[in-house]
Amino acid sequence: MNFDKLDKTMRVFETSTDLCVLPGMYMIARIDGRSFSRLTKEVCKFEAPYDERFRDMMIETIKHLMQCGFRVVFAYTQSDEISLLFHHDEDSFNRKLRKYNSILAGEASAIFTNLLGQPAAFDCRISQLPSQDLVVDYFRWRMEDAHRNCLNSHCYWMLRKQGIDANSASKRLLGLSVGDKNELLFQNGINYNDLPAWQKRGIGFYWQNIPKEGVNPQTGETVITERQSLKVDLGIPWGDEFVAFLLGLLTTNQKT
Repeated sequence: MNFDKLDKTMRVFETSTDLCVLPGMYMIARIDGRSFSRLTKEVCKFEAPYDERFRDMMIETIKHLMQCGFRVVFAYTQSDEISLLFHHDEDSFNRKLRKYNSILAGEASAIFTNLLGQPAAFDCRISQLPSQDLVVDYFRWRMEDAHRNCLNSHCYWMLRKQGIDANSASKRLLGLSVGDKNELLFQNGINYNDLPAWQKRGIGFYWQNIPKEGVNPQTGETVITERQSLKVDLGIPWGDEFVAFLLGLLTTNQKT
């Protein structure tokens, strides 16, 4: 059997299960750290519940993901997860899911491993959403998860730092309402409202057009041009303001 015939025969098995995202669908990649609880608490011993060193490594990882060959118009991170919203018309690799999943997981794992100095792995999955409203709901969902994680984590680690063991601290929080947990923190000197916004809401990433002064080489005249700059927003809006921000972003990037 010659090579060309063998190649054609074997590629059928490699690509027989290929799935592609249909045109017109919005794509969001969710990239999650694998076994990061053990990595951050036991191997690297980051500060709990939040560590700015870990936050900054996630920020650098996302900066890379937004510039590694895909048109990513918005990114969001909280805890050890990353969400990437692609341009509505993104068509790299003919929108093959296996390509997006493998490349994004590999890129994130490589960059974070390099930053951390320890092996770290991410997985990736793609949500295919048919409307802007569902895109907004996706990010509202992740932001609400960030809020819940923040409240629970601060309560849990406050108890742990008081000498309460892991099992007892978890039991103490069972059945408590949001108001109860806020009160528990307040009674121990922590006002939840005063915690950093990036802990409560997560961090947003998006492109901005920044005016730049230059000189026309032919006329010598001063001209103003625009260049894109990546904004890392540690104070993204909440509630209706966040919805309006996302809808504006979606509308702008569907036209460009």
